[in-house]
Amino acid sequence: MFFRHSNEMWSEFPELVPGVLFAEGISSNVDVSDRIARYHTIAADRLAQGGESEMPEIQAWRRTFSKMGLKPTQYRCASEALLRRFRQEGSLPRLHPLVDLCNAISIAFAIPVAVFDLAKISGDLEVRHADGSESYLTFSGETEHPEPREVIFADKAGQAHARRWTNRQSGLSAVRDDTRSALIVAEAMHEEARSDVPRLVGAIAAELGVDWSITATQGLLSSSSPRFDLSSAMNSQRQQKRG
Repeated sequence: MFFRHSNEMWSEFPELVPGVLFAEGISSNVDVSDRIARYHTIAADRLAQGGESEMPEIQAWRRTFSKMGLKPTQYRCASEALLRRFRQEGSLPRLHPLVDLCNAISIAFAIPVAVFDLAKISGDLEVRHADGSESYLTFSGETEHPEPREVIFADKAGQAHARRWTNRQSGLSAVRDDTRSALIVAEAMHEEARSDVPRLVGAIAAELGVDWSITATQGLLSSSSPRFDLSSAMNSQRQQKRG
């Protein structure tokens, strides 16, 4: 079982820098309020210096959305949408401790972070262009079919776990109270992404260690090393628990 971006994606977007974590042992009975507040302060300080549209991380994703043929003010990357809501309301909705924490880290870094319940993913998960046959489950329970050539997170069963790349995740693999294992993906396109993404991934890993006592398996992907081996990560974490 692997997570990867297709060769076509790497060819079209050579500036892409993805960071990945696998964590097993997630629970919902964790208080992360103090940790979230720290990242919200960082985001607020950044916003005080200029709106989210001025941030290089967001500008890079806007250029990417334009390249995909999408109007960037109609379809926003997840971190821009969160920053916009945080700027307008001063807070973000609480959903699940892991999601809340990753959302807080996302707005602190202005980089999209996706969190998937791994138990809901069938086989390999690949970021690729849709062929139009895939199914996407909305949070309201409706089924949609991505447009051909739309960038999606697709598994082997033809389920789209995110639409328009970093725009919107699926309700199917959303993290819920019964989630135990999670795949976390951060993706950036800006000039400093090669240094910022490892820092973001390290921050999430540190929080998983503090709040859930989990040693997450981490990976930084590239066109020359495009695959994150989830099966190996699962086996490694289970061996650590037995040890």
